[in-house]
Amino acid sequence: MPEPIEEQSGNLMTEERIEMPAESVPDETTDVGRLLGAPPSNWRQIGMQILAALIPVVIVVVAIVAIRPGGDLQKWLLVGVVVVALAFDYVNGMNDAANAIATVVSTRVLPPLIALLMAASLNFIGALVHTGVAKTIASIFANPQEATMTMILCGLIGAVIWSWLMTRFGLPVSVSHSLIGGLVGVALISSINLNVGKLQGIVLWIFLAPIIGLISGFLLMLLIMRIFHAAAPYKLNKHFRFWQMVSSASMAFTHGMNDAQKAMGAITLALVAAGIPVVADGDGYKVPLWVIIACATVIALGTGVGGWRVIRTLGHKMIKLMPVHGFAAETAAAGSILLATKFGMPVSTTHVITSSIMGVGASKRLSAVRWGVATNIVVAWVFTIPACGLASAALYALVRLCGMK
Repeated sequence: MPEPIEEQSGNLMTEERIEMPAESVPDETTDVGRLLGAPPSNWRQIGMQILAALIPVVIVVVAIVAIRPGGDLQKWLLVGVVVVALAFDYVNGMNDAANAIATVVSTRVLPPLIALLMAASLNFIGALVHTGVAKTIASIFANPQEATMTMILCGLIGAVIWSWLMTRFGLPVSVSHSLIGGLVGVALISSINLNVGKLQGIVLWIFLAPIIGLISGFLLMLLIMRIFHAAAPYKLNKHFRFWQMVSSASMAFTHGMNDAQKAMGAITLALVAAGIPVVADGDGYKVPLWVIIACATVIALGTGVGGWRVIRTLGHKMIKLMPVHGFAAETAAAGSILLATKFGMPVSTTHVITSSIMGVGASKRLSAVRWGVATNIVVAWVFTIPACGLASAALYALVRLCGMK
């Protein structure tokens, strides 16, 4: 139980003087299992290694069973697209595990393992209930039938490599930007046309969603401070522990609604390009059921494994958070993501939660935000689309030199 916060002005503008213990936000050496009475760490490490080894095998088996390529080279390339798309989905879950649970872990409302299991479950459920974002991704090319397997494969590989590298460095990169950058990159050096209308909507929401998160977090925190201005900070934070669990669950659910859709859209695009029958649905395509279930399962597995470096960056290094701050940030972010999802727009859930945390911190005072860490994150954001575009374009150019289209 945290010690009472030292009061300076008798309200929520009080600066916290406590330091978060190391086990609140674990890194690779933290014995998370002690919080839950888990088996010795070496057994957990063996279990995680077995799981990590099995996941790629399961992904490949699912792709082969679903496509049944036989001796058709194009269908084997389609299998490759499905495998890489699911790998992208898995990395997405690992990187974005922090989106739903960074604040709830850093404020010690939930133990890390329980928070991860909750996030994984709700990511899975959220991924099953909406496919509007997937339809947008599948329609990013003006005529998807003109796309080739190698184009889509190169776009995905560039996105996966960049997302994995940023996860290793502990930076909450946007996998949405990675995917969009990869697909746009291969389109620009090929003869295929982009769907300008869809692309404009995506770019608009890339900038709009974090702004909504920032402003919403700032205003919601000010509203809470106004309503509870006479409340003792310690008592208020104790009361908000429950509500932060609710907001964290909402964040995990909306993350599944938006982020799992991106891999679904990429696979659906590949199915259309390969000439495999896909039901048209309005101005897009209906996502096959097996694609929905596969993507929902894989992103849940990635979330369950989690990316502890990213959790440390979002939940601890950028601003010291208490339950009331976590509630405000997660509520603002979940609302922003839900709004974008209703319009079928893929947004960066990482950007939204990070900007919401910054907005909440700025409501205390601008110096409450560790702008140095925030600047490092923004730099990674800025370079994501061009970096993925260049990587994917270079890879596709190399493939074309080898005689493949």
